[in-house]
Amino acid sequence: MKKITALLLVAAMLIGAGTVAAWAEKSDPADGIDYLALVNKLNPLPEGWEEALQTVTITNSVGDAVEVEAKAYDAYLALKEALEANEGIYLELDSARRSVAAQQDIMDRFIEKYGADYAAKTVATPGYSEHHTGLALDLYFKLKGEDGSFTDVYYNEDMVQYPRIWEKIHARLADYGFILRYLEGREHITGYGYEPWHIRYVDSADIAKEITEKDITLEEYLSGMKAPAVTIDLGSSANYTEEALMEAVVQIKCQFATWEGCELHSIRYAGDANCTGENLKWLNGISKDGKYTSVAKFLMDFHAPKEQVGAWEADTEYTDYEWWLARSEDSGWEIVTQGYC
Repeated sequence: MKKITALLLVAAMLIGAGTVAAWAEKSDPADGIDYLALVNKLNPLPEGWEEALQTVTITNSVGDAVEVEAKAYDAYLALKEALEANEGIYLELDSARRSVAAQQDIMDRFIEKYGADYAAKTVATPGYSEHHTGLALDLYFKLKGEDGSFTDVYYNEDMVQYPRIWEKIHARLADYGFILRYLEGREHITGYGYEPWHIRYVDSADIAKEITEKDITLEEYLSGMKAPAVTIDLGSSANYTEEALMEAVVQIKCQFATWEGCELHSIRYAGDANCTGENLKWLNGISKDGKYTSVAKFLMDFHAPKEQVGAWEADTEYTDYEWWLARSEDSGWEIVTQGYC
């Protein structure tokens, strides 16, 4: 891993306050990395990436060290300055680059403590996290009080309480070559739920603006095709709120994103009639923990790829594909089983 020197880091901080136009040019291929590289649940970090990457390491307002790709950091500084000057928003970096080795360490610890199944559901597979690139930045912000002091708004559950602040942040991202990476409603494409704090540097304001204006994901931009809209039908439930049901839908969509080449058409709640003690007992019997207290069934329609992939029949429409989810009193929804049960 090549590290930028302390002297260059100071220089980067000084030039980071450049104009918007400084981020409108495309990256130089001689830089050694592809700023449009796609890393997600299906696409690993390109070979040789970590050796070619140039990074800087800074310390944020809560004392954490954050490593980030050098050009992305310059762009972040310019974005940060613009938001402070024009919106009174004070950005900070929560996290950026995480090495493949560090991700493997996290996975190993989770496997040892919670088991392989739980680790696979909660930790990104080493080599398949966008944070490996150094181009994915997780943000937080500080609130300035009347006395001039600052309060860090750092935890996810706190940050989501400020949608207007995120709207102002998102409105300026593209000017500096950033996109909002995980859009709400696109979980079946990106594989992740909506994260207002997770941005991605693409090293071109023109490309970033095109992606933003078309309201598409990086996956759709690179494929040259926008995915069709997905119909979500939550029906009417006396057992669960719409928010609770949507949380389950997001889990399904994130899993669907790993089905290469499949096209999602609809997901619908199968109704309270399936929330029986018998079904709950069945799911608890499947689970190793067996501590679930609630159950929900969903049905999905999707189209298989034109060429056969895995068990799917080529170019075939599948309807009423079942998803069974469960949760305990102190945890969120988990996909317990799926298929034509």
